[in-house]
Amino acid sequence: MSGYEIPQEPPQTGWDLHCHTVFSDGTETSRTLVELAKERGLHGVAITDHDTTAGWVPAQEAASELGLPLVRGTEITAEHEGVSVHMLAYQYDPRNRHICDLFARTRQRRLERTKHMVERIAKDYPITWDDVLRQVKAGGRTTMGRPHIADALVEAGVYATRSDAFAGVVSSHSPYYIPTPSPTTIDVIHAVEDAGGVIVVAHAADPSRNRHVLSDEQIAAMADAGLDGIEVWHRGNPPEQRERLLGLAERYQLLVTGGSDWHGAGKPNALGEFLTDDATVREIVRRGAIPLWK
Repeated sequence: MSGYEIPQEPPQTGWDLHCHTVFSDGTETSRTLVELAKERGLHGVAITDHDTTAGWVPAQEAASELGLPLVRGTEITAEHEGVSVHMLAYQYDPRNRHICDLFARTRQRRLERTKHMVERIAKDYPITWDDVLRQVKAGGRTTMGRPHIADALVEAGVYATRSDAFAGVVSSHSPYYIPTPSPTTIDVIHAVEDAGGVIVVAHAADPSRNRHVLSDEQIAAMADAGLDGIEVWHRGNPPEQRERLLGLAERYQLLVTGGSDWHGAGKPNALGEFLTDDATVREIVRRGAIPLWK
């Protein structure tokens, strides 16, 4: 990683590399994502819907029209020794058979898990599978999950917001919770590598997501397998954990990224609240199999 300097502070200008649209659990279209990024003066933006590339084409069309560079990516659900891990894959070949098969399996498992959770919840709360389907914004191209259950509970008047639902019935600590059967982080790293992409651990030390955050040893194992980077600048990572992650990035020569984890109205996270610097984006694009979309 010659010439790459690890940023020690959150960038004040740059790119938001963690954003979701209606093609997974966001509430806004790909075009709206690009429009807002342009309005807010971002240098560029990434689309990273869960386990899908379905939003890439409309995002590309909007980026071309508005003159805003676009990084293309996906957030992939994985697990590492019992810890749920989300991984951000950037600039890979979307036609690669290995990664397409991985997405197809994960999306089917997510759908089945969501149905089973709704069956459990419906015994105690006034929602049905049809209520959940009504929350889906992009038909069969949407990656379904807990946020759609949360939105159905809000529509039913059980909760005021999606965040409230995630603190209650759809929480990972709820008796209704069912984990999604997921590939291992090592499997994901190998799949993204095979597709020529760049792979980063998302919100790597967010204590609200798991009872135990990823340990130094677990991140080291991923680095040995070919991990490219760590998302340090994220609202879920506490300050002391950011310091730890920066130390690991230095030790294993990992890229350091930042992103808002924007979901439109689905989360309080504001587009551009955490950013990735230009030098890191240039390195991601240099390593990737596909060019930056301009």
